[in-house]
Amino acid sequence: MKKIRKGVVVSDRMDKTVVVRVERVFQHPVFKKIVKKYSRFKAHDKDNKCKVGDQVEIIETKPISKDKRWKVTNILGFEKVKTRIRPGRLHKKVEEVKEELKEEGTGRDLSVQEPVQEGENK
Repeated sequence: MKKIRKGVVVSDRMDKTVVVRVERVFQHPVFKKIVKKYSRFKAHDKDNKCKVGDQVEIIETKPISKDKRWKVTNILGFEKVKTRIRPGRLHKKVEEVKEELKEEGTGRDLSVQEPVQEGENK
């Protein structure tokens, strides 16, 4: 019997592949608290119909690639999903960071400096 799961598409950046987040709710065996766990599955979407936020039903299938063992069977609806934006200066271009620092007036110089050789005096 093949497993069937319902989840939300969280990524559709790959060709014919979507990442589906499946929520699992259960009671902790020791502490008796209700716990939510999330699993992410890569699923085959042959027509590229799924978009981020779609509620889908996936079914287990034979391995399609290294990570894909699921296939999208139905698109059930839509759910608003928070998109993750990478914050900070690490993900910006160098020119944009230089302009920001000039606007802030920090006075830092970001030009490339040549390394100092051992034995040289300043």
